[in-house]
Amino acid sequence: MLNHRPDYDKRTLAPMTVEEFRRVYPLIAGWIKKTLAEHASAARPVASLGFSRLPHYYDAPFLVSSMVVFVPRVPVPPLSAMGLDQFRDFEQMDARGTTYLNTYFVRADQSHSESLHFHELVHVIQWRLLGPEEFLALYADGLERFGYRKSPLERIAFRLQRRFERGAQPFSVEAACQSLMRETAHPGDSPAPVNGP
Repeated sequence: MLNHRPDYDKRTLAPMTVEEFRRVYPLIAGWIKKTLAEHASAARPVASLGFSRLPHYYDAPFLVSSMVVFVPRVPVPPLSAMGLDQFRDFEQMDARGTTYLNTYFVRADQSHSESLHFHELVHVIQWRLLGPEEFLALYADGLERFGYRKSPLERIAFRLQRRFERGAQPFSVEAACQSLMRETAHPGDSPAPVNGP
């Protein structure tokens, strides 16, 4: 199995298996590709937003290559239509932002929240470090096992975001993210790699 929830109740939906993930991954990847293409003309480099603090935590080439799109509602894959009913709550969540590859979407009413941009940029780093398939497998497993706020990839993003909000001295978010991802890669703390043993 992709994961094992100790709190799994036979009356609830079964956790997603590796086989189910492999079946839906091409559908999700296709949806992401289509969504990014549909919004490509509205995507702007994060560097163009003129935030004063982000350049102290992320290097200039990263902020130029990371893109943001402002939307009334952030796009989320139709997971339940793909047979993943266990993600219905996540699918219906009115998120302030979400990230796909090097592009993130932010609700237009949140466009000036430098802290939210910081958070989504952590996810851009995670996508790059893990690659799309591994990121999606880990993210899905974390949602199933722990819920949104406590899923490992979100916990990392929220932890670094809190440091940023407290006015921490500038630090390399990429190095911090790598370190925190290694720390959470202990058995029982994060999902097993899809491609690994």
